[in-house]
Amino acid sequence: MLDYFWEYMFKDFFRGARRRGGWGQPNRARPMTLGAPPLLLLVAATGCGTLSPPLPPVNLNDPGWTVHEGQAVWSMKHGKRELAGEVLVATRIDGDAFVQFAKTPFPFLIGRLSQGRWEVQFPARNRRYSGPGAPPQRLIWLYLPRVLAGQPAPAGLSWRHDGHQWRLENPSAAESVEGYFTR
Repeated sequence: MLDYFWEYMFKDFFRGARRRGGWGQPNRARPMTLGAPPLLLLVAATGCGTLSPPLPPVNLNDPGWTVHEGQAVWSMKHGKRELAGEVLVATRIDGDAFVQFAKTPFPFLIGRLSQGRWEVQFPARNRRYSGPGAPPQRLIWLYLPRVLAGQPAPAGLSWRHDGHQWRLENPSAAESVEGYFTR
């Protein structure tokens, strides 16, 4: 399941390299350009947060954290791929947030929002991504703390909450997260 998710999550990024025949091989239809590896290095050196140090660890027992725990279903491709598990969402009044989606004892996703930065980890794949500002909408889990706090969902995402059950959806990516909290 995670392999499918990984490919789905980043297929648009890697599609261009496969179409050209691999990294660094020129496209014969156009003049030779800078190429992907040097361009990626340039982007990384000028502010790509993926190479930034991880956010500091979170202690949810510290005062000020509001913690919600429950069950959720992560649905991709209009329900063709679904993953059920436990969800934990913790928020602070200063805007910091923590999200974890796991199937005990394995976390599938760990997300953080802190001081204008975001970070998401996929421990099963040993991957970490981060950056400044708002997270990409493809990382739908990182928007869950925002909508739970009563802020509106950004354009392109839809949010529904009826007091017990909730649903956050990205229709353009055919992805949704729905669940309920027990605490």
